[in-house]
Amino acid sequence: MEQERALDERFPFLKEKGHVISIVGAGGKTTLMNAMAHVYQGRGQKVLITTTTHIMRPLDCPVGESMEEVSRLLKGHGIVAAGTEAPEGKLQRPEWLDLEICRELAAAVIVEADGAKHFPCKVPLDTEPVIVEECDIVLGVLGMDAVGRPLKDVCFRREQAMRMLGVGESHLMTAEDMAVILTSERGTRKHVEDRDYWVVLNKCSTKLRRQQADQIEAQAERRGLSRERIVRLI
Repeated sequence: MEQERALDERFPFLKEKGHVISIVGAGGKTTLMNAMAHVYQGRGQKVLITTTTHIMRPLDCPVGESMEEVSRLLKGHGIVAAGTEAPEGKLQRPEWLDLEICRELAAAVIVEADGAKHFPCKVPLDTEPVIVEECDIVLGVLGMDAVGRPLKDVCFRREQAMRMLGVGESHLMTAEDMAVILTSERGTRKHVEDRDYWVVLNKCSTKLRRQQADQIEAQAERRGLSRERIVRLI
């Protein structure tokens, strides 16, 4: 509940309708998506969650595996997931999903648009992330447990991260490194273009991580990202 209150306070767009919100990066995308969905549900609004890559099949909401089923489920449930069944209990991108219809049936559509294999940090490949044309808001996520640890242990797509930062795989990730990744069009801001962009620093649960978050915010601001667009979560 504390996380949901923080999101409701910091994200003004959660009080609006019609947005298609894409979540990219690493370090807590699914948790963030679910928390945002519960903010909408708490207001008595309906929300659709889906993916352009893969997500674990949700256990606490119904899943529509056709446009007809999604439309039917949204009439009776606050949160509905959309996807096509995939191996290992996952859902994959639903090619049949009509986002214009979903916007009429739900207050918002939230899309997990990137994969990170449970790493807290990521630099994308050329084909990543997969942001749909209808998307108007992008949230870039970073897990604060990546700071101070070797790149090879915390970065998904380590080769891309090494090239971007000009470092080796044993390099200890710094606050400046994270700010570079979060603000670069080769990093978490990739394919954002003119969409509204926000950053979420996840797992700010200790004094040290909050201090490191201060440093990331300062470095990101120097690179043109307003501190008002950076949200910390525990």
